Amino acid sequence: MRKDHLCADPCIRVSAFGVWAVTMIFTLPVGAETAPLSQDAFLRAKQVTVGILADTQDQRTPEKPGKIVVRGTGVHLRDGYVITARHAAEKHALSTGTVVQKHISVLTHDLNELPADLVGDSAFMDIVVYRIAEPHRSKLQAETSFAKSDVSPGMEVFTVGYPLGWGPTMAFGRLGNTNTFLQTVDTRLIQADLSACNGSSGGGLFNAQGEIVGVLHAVIQTGKEENQAHCSRMTFAIPGILAERIVHAALSGKPLAFSRLGVHMTSIKDGTKLRMAVKDVTEPAKAAGIQKHDILLAIEDTEILDGAQLKNFLIERTAPGQQVSIKVRRVDADLTFHVVLGGG
Repeated sequence: MRKDHLCADPCIRVSAFGVWAVTMIFTLPVGAETAPLSQDAFLRAKQVTVGILADTQDQRTPEKPGKIVVRGTGVHLRDGYVITARHAAEKHALSTGTVVQKHISVLTHDLNELPADLVGDSAFMDIVVYRIAEPHRSKLQAETSFAKSDVSPGMEVFTVGYPLGWGPTMAFGRLGNTNTFLQTVDTRLIQADLSACNGSSGGGLFNAQGEIVGVLHAVIQTGKEENQAHCSRMTFAIPGILAERIVHAALSGKPLAFSRLGVHMTSIKDGTKLRMAVKDVTEPAKAAGIQKHDILLAIEDTEILDGAQLKNFLIERTAPGQQVSIKVRRVDADLTFHVVLGGG
């Protein structure tokens, strides 16, 4: 996807027909239970949400302060650490191209403008971590954390942010497809039915307890004029479980490492069910005993539904050097192999 199609918030310009090629909307499952949203959760979400300020300082007149323009949204986690979307913190310069700013300013809900320094980022997941300068951390009134449990279709969620640079505002909705994909990142995204616009990127997608289940990444704009703002109810978020890995890597000062299983897959029909089979095998799966033509059934007792689901399980729930169990079907026998995952 061309960079100029991402805007300050990625807003994918596709037709209504094209949307259905990207994702399916899930309705609330019958009997699904949702916890009531509490006022405490709303208040904490508002307090931890910050606006990411654009750099409007004119270098030709440094004595004149720039205008206050909010270009994105962020969330304070703890100890001054703020997470936001990487593209909301990028700066375009003729000499250097697009770079992540080393220093930004954020705006709190009670209108404190605070400086923050870059800690770490990931273009792979469109996530960046900053830390508020130490003398100003006391002005942050609350903190939050990532949800421990995974998301499910129909879950009630809300977000706080600065759509179109104005806010903080709240939007409410439910999750749809929690395993969908766009061209903007090479990982799964969570689709939510709630309103978001330019400026919402980097904001938290909160559950009923005010915990982060996702970080807003993009909207699909199905019909717009060039002079209209980019807003939509087709909203997509980086899963919180992935964003949390970026935070941990940034705080440790180590690059984020992903696991490698060593299988290339192809889709086959197993009775009436489509499954993934091993098209080719390399290390470390080969050393563990997995062979070409094995039908992949499960990883760590989680059924393997397709190649994307297996890939995301490895990204989100494993680390290089970890041993995992892989269940396969070979001819008429079900076998279990234990693979020590590689890195890469």
